[in-house]
Amino acid sequence: MHPFLVKNVKYTSLALLAAMALNASAQGSRPPFVIAPTVEGIFLCDEAVAQPQVRSADEAYAYCRQHKLDGAPAVSRLLDKLEPGGPQGAVQVGYTATLQLLGLYRSTPKGWAIDPARVDEFLSVISKVQRPVVIYFSADHFDSIGPITEELRRDSRNLMQLRDGKALELDYFGYRIMPYTLSTDATIPVNKYRRDALNYVAQRIRKLPQAVQSRIVAYTLAGELHHMFPDFENGMGAYQEIRVTDYSLASVAGFRQWLRAKYQTIEQFNTQMGLSYASFDVIPAPSKNIRKEKLTSYGEHYDAFADGTLPIAGWLWDPSNAIQKLDLYVDGRHVGPVAYGLNRLDVYRAEASVTSPNTGFRHDLDYSGLRPGRHLAQVVATSGASRYQLAEVEFVVAPRDQRQVVSAPRAEVPSLKNAKALPGLRSWLDMPRPLQDVYYNPLARDWNYYRESQVYDFLRNFHQWALKAGLPADKLYSHQIVPNVNASWNPQLFAAGQTLKGSAPWKQGLNMYGGATNSAWLRDFMARNKITDYGVPEFNPQQWKRNGVHLAAMQSHYDAGARFISPYYFSVIPDRFKGGAEHGVNRMELRPDNPKDGSDRLYQAIVEYARQ
Repeated sequence: MHPFLVKNVKYTSLALLAAMALNASAQGSRPPFVIAPTVEGIFLCDEAVAQPQVRSADEAYAYCRQHKLDGAPAVSRLLDKLEPGGPQGAVQVGYTATLQLLGLYRSTPKGWAIDPARVDEFLSVISKVQRPVVIYFSADHFDSIGPITEELRRDSRNLMQLRDGKALELDYFGYRIMPYTLSTDATIPVNKYRRDALNYVAQRIRKLPQAVQSRIVAYTLAGELHHMFPDFENGMGAYQEIRVTDYSLASVAGFRQWLRAKYQTIEQFNTQMGLSYASFDVIPAPSKNIRKEKLTSYGEHYDAFADGTLPIAGWLWDPSNAIQKLDLYVDGRHVGPVAYGLNRLDVYRAEASVTSPNTGFRHDLDYSGLRPGRHLAQVVATSGASRYQLAEVEFVVAPRDQRQVVSAPRAEVPSLKNAKALPGLRSWLDMPRPLQDVYYNPLARDWNYYRESQVYDFLRNFHQWALKAGLPADKLYSHQIVPNVNASWNPQLFAAGQTLKGSAPWKQGLNMYGGATNSAWLRDFMARNKITDYGVPEFNPQQWKRNGVHLAAMQSHYDAGARFISPYYFSVIPDRFKGGAEHGVNRMELRPDNPKDGSDRLYQAIVEYARQ
């Protein structure tokens, strides 16, 4: 880091560091708060790096494996730079070690078998590095580079499918990802391999010396589990022409069973839905857009609004904090508060004057009870004793038969001032587009609930596998994404909501990027869902415009009771082995000479915070 920047960070954060020290002493009974950065290259040995004839990372890894060497010395040197003298005090530096479960398999004459040497090298690093460690058992769509992957891809049972029966072909900044099934069927090959690998590794861990096992702070389970969608790098905010999973035959059959359990009889189902099906066996999984496709029955309709919700969302930059609250009105009637302070990292990047990514606002309007016709939504801001219109948009609730309807006279909140009159305020309404037409299909709402239950059931199964393998329950965390903290995202694409409850049998591990790393909205979300003892398996503020941001974010999680945070990411791979192209992931490599996404600032903040 540039000397001026180091000095500037130090002086602006003295008061914060003093507060940290006081807080740490007050909470002395709690276990250490572990900063456990993800470290890339933990199997890369110094000896291979020192060989000039070794020209690629693959060659280097092969050399290390051939000579039974690993990257433990390099990992230890890195962590000693972050916290000299070893782990001590209320805040300690450890690391996160990722193990791809499907990557452990090798082909043998008898079929696919776990390669003990791959597990040996992993456990060797865990044993040698004298630091707290978070073990990440990766088994989601990112567990896709092992030799077994190609065989799994050819068997449709292993993959989630779009409505045309095809699996998505996806990559993430050049890294191929696989939309593995969320089915809990133990006979599906990918499930058998994942379960067997987890069990094998768990048994090996249980045989480690107790001193090594005691250094394991947490196990994060499976990775980010959710449904899949096209354009995985950029499509998380798609609302027009969405395509979702899972329409595989097994998934649709499971949906019908789910409906049968919920409604008991087809008569009761038809009455509640306003539909007419002869039996549960002929109910479709909604997949057709009524605007462009002919429906056999209204229950087939599906789009981003079919489940009865319409997002009213945008961003608001209020540098003088003039606004106390936002409220949503529809047709002049109060509907409820509009959440504000959601992550909009895209706005932070695009607008030089915006110095915080937490500018998003959003209310998911349940329009299912509104009459057909035009309606007016208004976002109203309160500042002192005055009310201001921040945004307005008309939308149309369409009847099932698509007939034209006569709308009631326009009703609105009267006598509102224009929010542009507030000093320095800037805002924009992103959703919905003007006169967005919406068609409520109650079966689409159930389809989304069912898709959420698929994600929950798979994670619950994976958690049970871990328990049966003998891993300690108090160290088992999820490794989940929180889509709703991002105001512009479409949570329906992910369908992960049911996994994010404090009542779940696992401890919550919640990934946080951008403004989510220090978010009043997310703290309220955790309070509402009774999430207390938690971890942050992926953590990066991705900010560079204000000093003290990274220290404050870490302190917020210490105060909230987090067991660990895992800054993403460090690397012990030499530059000569890395590709030259910059992309959204390697911008986040934490090093003192990388200013992109504030990576140098997070590096320095970790060093400062670990001094406690």
